[in-house]
Amino acid sequence: MDIWWSLHLRREPASVPLARRILLGTMASVGVDPDISHEVGVALTEACANAVEHAVRATGTGEDSGFQVTATIEDGRLRVEVTDSGPGFCATPAAPVGAAPVCPGGGWAAAARPVRRRHETVIPADAGTVLPDPSAEHGRGLFLIRALVDHVQFRDHPRSGAVVSFDKTLKYCDRPLLHAS
Repeated sequence: MDIWWSLHLRREPASVPLARRILLGTMASVGVDPDISHEVGVALTEACANAVEHAVRATGTGEDSGFQVTATIEDGRLRVEVTDSGPGFCATPAAPVGAAPVCPGGGWAAAARPVRRRHETVIPADAGTVLPDPSAEHGRGLFLIRALVDHVQFRDHPRSGAVVSFDKTLKYCDRPLLHAS
């Protein structure tokens, strides 16, 4: 069975557990192993919490620009994508060629140390592989996401905002709820 859904959520803390409950319910319905579901739930929570913290309100209207969560279960693999409308991973202008990347306080994943090349931000493949200082207030989310899923990608949205997408190979229980009756 293949499943696809997408949510557009308000940029408020209550949206984070809502997205997690919907994803966990979907995985339980198709019989995904609870340990796998828990890992993916934590990864989604971190990605959504970052979107809530760093997405921006629509200019001029004061309306909440929100964020989007899309999930697909296909051929035993889960793919989740969280997209916000914030400044992206690094809201600073492109650095001159050869200069060290600078990302002071810009973007929710400034700790990922993005490298700007022309008009795109390239997040290093090792982003989130080093556990940040335990006393730091930010930066552990990327590490947790990377540790809990099979593949993760951090990138800027072509128009504005950040996109976190991750994949996880699913293991199933013997009796999925959709087949039990």
